[in-house]
Amino acid sequence: MPSKFKTLIVDDERLARNELKRLLQAHPECEVVAEASSAAEARAIMAKQTIDLVFLDIHMPEVTGIELANDIPANIRFVFVTAFNSYALDAFSLNAVDYLLKPVVPERLAKTIGRLPVPDNNHKHTDQQEHQLTNNFLPEHHGILLKFGDINRIVRLHEIYRFECIGNHAAVYSAYGKSFIHSSLARIEQKLDPAFFFKTSRADIVRLDAIEHIEAGISAGSMLAVLRDGQQIEVSRRQTQQLRQLFSGI
Repeated sequence: MPSKFKTLIVDDERLARNELKRLLQAHPECEVVAEASSAAEARAIMAKQTIDLVFLDIHMPEVTGIELANDIPANIRFVFVTAFNSYALDAFSLNAVDYLLKPVVPERLAKTIGRLPVPDNNHKHTDQQEHQLTNNFLPEHHGILLKFGDINRIVRLHEIYRFECIGNHAAVYSAYGKSFIHSSLARIEQKLDPAFFFKTSRADIVRLDAIEHIEAGISAGSMLAVLRDGQQIEVSRRQTQQLRQLFSGI
């Protein structure tokens, strides 16, 4: 990573840009090098100069921040900043660092900055990161914006212990509770690293380190994976042998 994050602020309101720029003065690791009032301006800036971090308003005319986020290169991190708290995103196509509500509170902004990697000119990928990048799997720190009641929360992949197929949606289970995303289990499976997640059946994917123990299932040859929170997930006969091998020792 660079010694400082070259930062772009994207918001169609000038006062909002100025306020965020003022708040970022308390964080010298974020150097504001450009501002944009629209997605078109932001795209032009990112095409012409080096940008490491984008603070991105969601509700903008013509092209929304969500649409723009899909076009942001993978090496650029971004944070959603919005006055609206009702957005439920299928963030498997995104990788937001965080989701801030306006007016931005300094203490909340500090937590967001704390989620960023430590700037380091000599930064190198770990073996785990190289594995994930090579295989196009989402990294463990990938954030998914999930809605829990009236709260929108960024939940990291390492905090999720189960995905369950519910029609054309998927239920997502984490320590924060149960939420939903509009995505098929097949699509989710393509993004998850099998070193951490296991598809127990056509209806479920579970995190391997969330499995507390395995016991015999109801049908012959099947098994139940019992999770730390007590959930019992049926393992299909087809997947039973593979799961046994994963836990067969060293």
